[in-house]
Amino acid sequence: MDAQAVIFEKPGELALDTVSITDPKVGDIVVESRFSGISTGTERLLWEGRMPDFPGMGYPLVPGYETVGEVVDDPSGQYSVGQMVFVPGSSAYSDVRGLFGGTASKLVVPSERVSLVEHCGTQEGVLLALAATAHHALATPGSKLPELIVGNGVLGQLMARLTVALGGKPPIIWENNPVRRSRDNGFEVIDPSLNGERTFDAIADVSGDAAIVDALAPVLKRGGEITFAGFYSGRISFAFPPVFMKEARFRVAAEWQPEDLAAVQKLLAEEKLSLENLISHERPAEDAGAAYETAFGDPQCLKMVLNWKGSA
Repeated sequence: MDAQAVIFEKPGELALDTVSITDPKVGDIVVESRFSGISTGTERLLWEGRMPDFPGMGYPLVPGYETVGEVVDDPSGQYSVGQMVFVPGSSAYSDVRGLFGGTASKLVVPSERVSLVEHCGTQEGVLLALAATAHHALATPGSKLPELIVGNGVLGQLMARLTVALGGKPPIIWENNPVRRSRDNGFEVIDPSLNGERTFDAIADVSGDAAIVDALAPVLKRGGEITFAGFYSGRISFAFPPVFMKEARFRVAAEWQPEDLAAVQKLLAEEKLSLENLISHERPAEDAGAAYETAFGDPQCLKMVLNWKGSA
């Protein structure tokens, strides 16, 4: 089979072109894409050539791990033709790399990797990966729900919503960008310089700023915890004496797991969590170049999705 796909030919060079998809194996399903999200974290690192050398890394590649589509073939019968599913990427390409491989008009993927889109809108389903990422950062046994979140992008807002859904108090959100501060998301979003004397026992950072610890140490309570929930291409470094005096604890949140996605789906079904009002921009897939430029360069763009309707 062939499909249209976004291809990063090399850092800074994008094309929308035809790719060859490998034939489905036993246990695979075929999905026709409807929407795919653009990640301003990992995809931006791939675009700028700053992604660390993970297994499977290399160009040309198909990016993306936030796709919702319609099942068009499932020989196993686990899913019905026409059902909408969330697909966290695909590696079923014969002529390009699939890292993470979700931004294409048609996908072949093992059935156990997909999840039904049932308790949110079809377009909002692209946010399930980020919601699961946020849940993974919050729900580690022994960790504390954050009182402060650094970064008011989609991941930060999802972490704030999940903090409340999991029984915590509404966290404060720090945001340096005045455009991002102006978004009304139901939480207190402030310029960090206006924090005053408030201190926090648990802080979650999603800014991706490798130097953030120096800004957080003064507002951390003694024995407090800082969770690194973003992705950091640079080396995290900090002055030792301030964190020594606070006896700070650090935690790194890795990739979400199937149980995180299941937990998010449960919270959506119980109406304790909503994915509404987080997607700000939509462009047809054939305008992918302009869409990526907006997603990476326009602070007004909270989340960009590509619409694959009509793409072969």
